[in-house]
Amino acid sequence: MKIQIVLISGLILLLTLSSYAQESQPKEIEDTKYGFNNKHFIGTQGFVLFTPFFDPSPEYYQLSYGYRLTSRDELSIEAVTWAYQGPLGRPYGPDYEQESTSFPGDVKTYGGGLAYKRFLWKGVFAQLHSYAFRQLYRDEDKEVIQKGFQLFNTLRFGYHFKLFKNKRWFISPSVAATFWPVNTNLPESFQVEEDKYPNYFLFEPGLQIGYSF
Repeated sequence: MKIQIVLISGLILLLTLSSYAQESQPKEIEDTKYGFNNKHFIGTQGFVLFTPFFDPSPEYYQLSYGYRLTSRDELSIEAVTWAYQGPLGRPYGPDYEQESTSFPGDVKTYGGGLAYKRFLWKGVFAQLHSYAFRQLYRDEDKEVIQKGFQLFNTLRFGYHFKLFKNKRWFISPSVAATFWPVNTNLPESFQVEEDKYPNYFLFEPGLQIGYSF
């Protein structure tokens, strides 16, 4: 319930700030204040670069395309696939990603969603993501045993750094709270482990890298 309140409050805050800014700032000031003059961008999470070095591999790949509605508001379409070996709600500590708390297999996820980003001050931003995922529950031999659905939401706070002289390349380190209110049709052996932990995770790190054009 606490994480639901955080996510809903964050969404209300973003919508309120967006509405207030559009009403209170002249368009010519709004379009140039933060210097994001390129309307389009593509990007991914920096975690993609490290995927080959993990064992077992998270099989993580992500691609996003975004459009800058104003210099302070961005809307993105994101496609994601990844695999995970245990409950996503395992907190940092002794249970985090430990084999003893993992599933008897893994979950392969495919899907996509939308993200809305609001720049709050200079490069400081808040971003809300919502994804729909197809879940493939696999045994230890990577054979699919059941299929399900997951609705996955993220509230992210970070800072946007423009790089190099032309400022088209950028990186955006961030920290996030994630919440999945819908997670269906887990095999019984997976559900036993899933039920031990909450359906949210706090302080997930992120590092978006991208190019504006």
